[in-house]
Amino acid sequence: MDRRGSLVESQSGASPSPRNPLLCPDSHMDVQGYRWVYWRVWLCRWGAVLSLGLLLILFHWRPRLAVRARCCSCPLALADVLLLRDSFGQRYVVEVLTEDMEDSSMELVADLEDSDWRDTVQLHREEKTLLRYYLFEGLRYVWLARKGAFCRVSVLNEDWTCNDLYSFQRGLSHLEQSSRKKVYGPNLIDVPVKSYMRLLVEEVLNPFYMFQVFSITLWMVDKYYYYASCIFLISLLSISVSLYETRKQSTTLRSMAQLVTNVTIRRSSGEEECVSSVELVPGDCLLIPQEGLLLPCDAVLLAGECMVNESMLTGESVPILKTPLPAGEGRYSSQAQRRHTLFCGTQLIQARGGSSDGGGATAVVTSTGFFTAKGDLISSILHPQPINFSFYRDATKFLFFLGVVALIGTIYSLVVLSRSNATWTELVIRALDVVTIVVPPALPAAITTGTIYAQRRLKSQGVFCVSPPRINVCGKVSIFCFDKTGTLTEEGLDVWGVVQAGQAGFSELLPDPRLLPAGPMLSALACCHTVALLEGQPLGDPLELRMIQSTGWELIEPEGDQKALDAEFGGHRVLAVMRPPAQEVSVSEAGAIVRRFPFSSSLQRMSVVTVAPGGRPALAFIKGAPEMVASLSLRETVPEQFSSILRNFASEGFRVLALGYKPLDGKTDWRTLERGVVERDMQFLGLLVMKNMMKPESGEVINTLKLAQLRTVMVTGDNILTAVNVARNCGMMGSDERVMFVHATPQTAQSTPKLRFHLGEGGTQGTMEVLTEGLYQSGISYHLAVNGKSFSALCDYFPEYLPKVLMRATVYARMAPDQKTQLVKELQKLNYRVGMCGDGANDCGALRAADVGVSLSEAEASVASPFTSKSDNISCVPLLIREGRCSLVTSFSLFRYMALYSLIQFCSVLVLYTEKTNLGDLQFLFFDLVLVTLLAIVMGRGGPSEEVHPRRPSASLLAVPMVGGLFLHTSLIVLGQLAALFITKSQDWYVPLNSTKTGAANLPNLEDTSVFALSGYQYIIMAVVVTKGYPYKKPLYHNVVFLCILLILFAVMTWLVLCPGPVFSRLLQLNNIPDMNFKLLIVALAALNLLTCFVLELLIDHGLLSCRLLRGNRPSKKKYKQLDLLLSDCPSWPPLNQALSSAQYTVIGLS
Repeated sequence: MDRRGSLVESQSGASPSPRNPLLCPDSHMDVQGYRWVYWRVWLCRWGAVLSLGLLLILFHWRPRLAVRARCCSCPLALADVLLLRDSFGQRYVVEVLTEDMEDSSMELVADLEDSDWRDTVQLHREEKTLLRYYLFEGLRYVWLARKGAFCRVSVLNEDWTCNDLYSFQRGLSHLEQSSRKKVYGPNLIDVPVKSYMRLLVEEVLNPFYMFQVFSITLWMVDKYYYYASCIFLISLLSISVSLYETRKQSTTLRSMAQLVTNVTIRRSSGEEECVSSVELVPGDCLLIPQEGLLLPCDAVLLAGECMVNESMLTGESVPILKTPLPAGEGRYSSQAQRRHTLFCGTQLIQARGGSSDGGGATAVVTSTGFFTAKGDLISSILHPQPINFSFYRDATKFLFFLGVVALIGTIYSLVVLSRSNATWTELVIRALDVVTIVVPPALPAAITTGTIYAQRRLKSQGVFCVSPPRINVCGKVSIFCFDKTGTLTEEGLDVWGVVQAGQAGFSELLPDPRLLPAGPMLSALACCHTVALLEGQPLGDPLELRMIQSTGWELIEPEGDQKALDAEFGGHRVLAVMRPPAQEVSVSEAGAIVRRFPFSSSLQRMSVVTVAPGGRPALAFIKGAPEMVASLSLRETVPEQFSSILRNFASEGFRVLALGYKPLDGKTDWRTLERGVVERDMQFLGLLVMKNMMKPESGEVINTLKLAQLRTVMVTGDNILTAVNVARNCGMMGSDERVMFVHATPQTAQSTPKLRFHLGEGGTQGTMEVLTEGLYQSGISYHLAVNGKSFSALCDYFPEYLPKVLMRATVYARMAPDQKTQLVKELQKLNYRVGMCGDGANDCGALRAADVGVSLSEAEASVASPFTSKSDNISCVPLLIREGRCSLVTSFSLFRYMALYSLIQFCSVLVLYTEKTNLGDLQFLFFDLVLVTLLAIVMGRGGPSEEVHPRRPSASLLAVPMVGGLFLHTSLIVLGQLAALFITKSQDWYVPLNSTKTGAANLPNLEDTSVFALSGYQYIIMAVVVTKGYPYKKPLYHNVVFLCILLILFAVMTWLVLCPGPVFSRLLQLNNIPDMNFKLLIVALAALNLLTCFVLELLIDHGLLSCRLLRGNRPSKKKYKQLDLLLSDCPSWPPLNQALSSAQYTVIGLS
């Protein structure tokens, strides 16, 4: 058996788990098996004792080493310990657990599930049957011998069909439920809350604090008692605050995640039993009360209808009506059947129609624990995916760079001190002291300071973030995609009118649907919807609410005696009744909705089945995208002017829906009727025309982004002409810019794949000639518009043209949710940093796949995206970009300042080592606490600039300007300190220090006093120099606290230089120099140092160390910039009105 294996997901995309490929980029993990070798275990224990615990600390830092030291490699089937490596290269160690299973229980479960169970339970059959599994990030993985791998336990029910789920309506027996619970585990989203003692041990064993312990010990040995004690107290305070915050966050998250309630389930005996939600397992039959509940699991609705608030899951605040799952042999998928799936953590507002009295609903549990939708949200907070961002990558590399500097300083100090006949103890202490100076422990913390400030500002403005590191990523976004309806335009629509279809074609636009004659068109407008009543108030899609209001019909739902209403309509189970206004009762009949097939983004339609009083006649109505409804209608019922009429309305920005109907056999059982049967051979009724108003903020925001040279793209499920009109109105396309439509067709039995580009409406013959001659030479700007079908064909058959289309496409219409996700990923392949803004309903996958996903929702956190804005418009997008750039620049500034602080102190110590002295105990304390810490805390308080600048800030800590700037500033620092030292030595009153002593024992002395004076100024100078303002932050004077502290610290340093007084001179071990001219000269030298460093920074900002100057005009490494340059030099692209063939198809055909 192979010693390595794969952790596999369900092999199909139809897993009921919400962790599908759209939400998780890559769930594949490499697994290696190990088993304990007891002599190795004992050897490691002795090693830990002899090393005084250092070996255990090493194992804590590198668990992989611990596994290899204590275990030997073995087949996965025999492993006690597993070494996991995820798709990001991160490694984890988990222990294999076992569960005792009774043979009778396992046989029962094996009958219910596929044969993989038998392999599982027969693997280790000695005296007991064992189930082998492990837990990782809350998920349970079980060993399946047939697959030869550990698989998520959800793989065992991924093949459930719709009919299988209906078979569970009978309920599970106690034995079945107990057996399943042992396999699936408890239905609990358990967030571990560690004890303070365990948190303390883990915190202290962090490399940061271990370095602090090492440093404090070294300083105590070197007799820096005050400094060591203060750092110890600060570290203790820092640990205490960290422990409190960590435990508080864990407790808060646990209270949010843990949902334990009593629910009613049906047993196989037919009895109803109230159990704890912890006991629920996949396959349990859940009885939902009429008043609803907060759902503790994922379940599929089998009987009745539920009104659900899914704002936690999708960010969509409008309640959604869930309908029963259609029966059939098709495989169940929670994503494909979202409108029939109830997700964990969502609020079921009401349930009805699921029992004989009309109340409640029936559902079957499909997922529990971390496999649920809510579990996925909690897991994304607990275990965020690593962010591929150069700033975070370079931070670690930069620490190694400082380590090299520390090594050079150590060698220099050893050489210098050895010449002064220092003892070996002094040599070791001084050399190690240099390391503690060069590598500041606070450097990693400096990276997060800007993010923390930005997160607080965002929260105060209604933008919530569940992934703080992504705030810095916002500063590098280069393209932003927007959904249309509800994002750029208002959620609600106004009915503009209806156009009826007839034998003579389309009628004139009728502004008021109430004026329609009684007939199928009026009934379709009144009945084809999923609106429901809650406490007498209609709830549902705003579009459908406006549609019903325009007809004047009244919605009535069954209350009390359901049977009386059923009897009125021929004994059919009535879900809702639509009654015409009183004045129209004589001409229009009421209609009872007996079956609903809710709207699906992928299907682009919804339908209902209605009956008239007495059960006759039975009619099916359909409503959806005009192209889709027309394709499902009888050809002779669709007027010839369909395309031209639709094009006219869509090009004017109207939202157009089509309606159709057909009579049904009244004897049909509506409960088993398949959707495909209902929605075919329809009779085309006409068009509903609605006006979708632009949100007033949309145009302003798009204009702001365009001025900042950020590409904006629209991704919508609406008609392509409507989308183009909205794009023009909001400013994505200029009035003088042309639109070209991309039309790609897939391969069929009769034709090969073809790609065409044609000019949109309004192009004259002259314009066509100009465009043909060359777009760029003529100075004509253009945009491409693509629909979902063409986008899929481009991806499948024209990958060589896809990047070029992506570079120029502004409108993507009729895009399904999975296509939106694919678009984001394709843009990322071109090295774009992609932002995505949507309402969350159909954009979850794209929002999660984007580098920066923003969901417009009233919820503080949703599974839809890392950012959630309570604002209902896109004004949060420029805010996020400005805060992201401010945070990134602040993090840069703090990182540079902490690095320069270390280098200033490093230079001071080496200069003084050369002179056989060193800084004093309280001098170190003054620099680190009074100057550096105080400045670092308030430096990041400055808010973002009010404008979005066209140029994005750098994100690389290892760029030439960054590293070169540090080198040049360090050079000026060294020159300044040496100048102060040489000026001091050149004075007539200069007295050399006592050469028989070394280090701080030589204090006070003139050399130390002069270096102390100038280096103190340098700490303040560098805070001024690296604190950047325009164009990403507000000017320095807006950060009043920082400015005041700067002035105070400048004053304090000047006082310490000019007239410190005997008390502070004694405390800081400074030499009292009586020469005022010399002191003023030191102050003047500090001013000169400030001027030179400031000018140097200005020159660096203006390109002194620009890569272009050093490397020439080398092209960018980003693919989209290379493509943009290529397209600018290609006047023949795109070729208009020419059929392009697929290169891969041509190759295949020739071969």
